[in-house]
Amino acid sequence: MSSSVGTFRSSLWWVSFGLVLAVSGCGQHSKPNTIFMPDMVYSPALKAQEGQPRLPVQGTIPRGFTVERMPESIDQAGGLQNPLPRTVANLEMGRKYYDIYCIVCHGPTGMGDGNVVPKFPQPPSLQSDKIKGYSDGKLYYVMTNGQNLMPSYAPQTLPEQRLAIVHYIRALHKAKSPSDADVKAATKMGAGG
Repeated sequence: MSSSVGTFRSSLWWVSFGLVLAVSGCGQHSKPNTIFMPDMVYSPALKAQEGQPRLPVQGTIPRGFTVERMPESIDQAGGLQNPLPRTVANLEMGRKYYDIYCIVCHGPTGMGDGNVVPKFPQPPSLQSDKIKGYSDGKLYYVMTNGQNLMPSYAPQTLPEQRLAIVHYIRALHKAKSPSDADVKAATKMGAGG
């Protein structure tokens, strides 16, 4: 009889232990009792593009990156020269990016008659004497930093593309009001000589 009492007590103990485990698992557990790897549980959360990015190792430069040094004002940019040679390929590149970014406001000939004019204030004509008097550096500065209602186009375009647009704007100037030398050069080219 003592073995059956021992077996009953042992069974009763195991049933009680199981009930205690089952009851302890009920209820809300918003925090775990034991934290395994607390660095992962309580890590500082950062959202994308938030906070200071890590600085690169001193002296390193990403591949294909060139530092663009811009003057602080448009007046200081007046002395900058366009280092991009005026070639047919660069004029074509300038026309391509002018047609993408500039034509909607300034129009196909630079008169400020783009598609957005009825809805927005008319931008200045690129054919005005003021803009014709701008140096290449000033035109490049305005495209890079923006001016008045015109935003900066530096995020959308590479420096070479903006320099090519400057060449294309100069070609628009010559097409609108060519000099005698321009007419003679065009006549020679048209005559095959």
